Amino acid sequence: QVQLVESGGGLVQAGGSLRLSCAASGRTLSGYAMGWFRQAPGKERAFVAGIRWSGATTQYADSVKGRFTISRDNAKNTLYLQMNSLKSEDTAVYYCATRLGPIATIWENYRYWGQGTQVTVSS
Repeated sequence: QVQLVESGGGLVQAGGSLRLSCAASGRTLSGYAMGWFRQAPGKERAFVAGIRWSGATTQYADSVKGRFTISRDNAKNTLYLQMNSLKSEDTAVYYCATRLGPIATIWENYRYWGQGTQVTVSS
């Protein structure tokens, strides 16, 4: 069992930055992949970024490449998403998730989820 708790969401102006955190507990994450997803009202939950807990592999959605950076701190068992140059279309609830195995871009492939944190970008 893995517990995930997100934090760091909020209201920011377009062009600004936010850093989301996801604290993991319950077991070691060696061999796991971590992902950030987001869901805007009326839309499907969408992949944003993923990372292997080993840190050797990362993957990004085209819409966030060059603006968002995913990282993790093994010592703190925490996942991060640094979001720069935010746009109004980045407004959504952001979730972290984890699965045993490689990064996946389909949300149904992830077993454990956090409760989500709201990010609102004003234009």
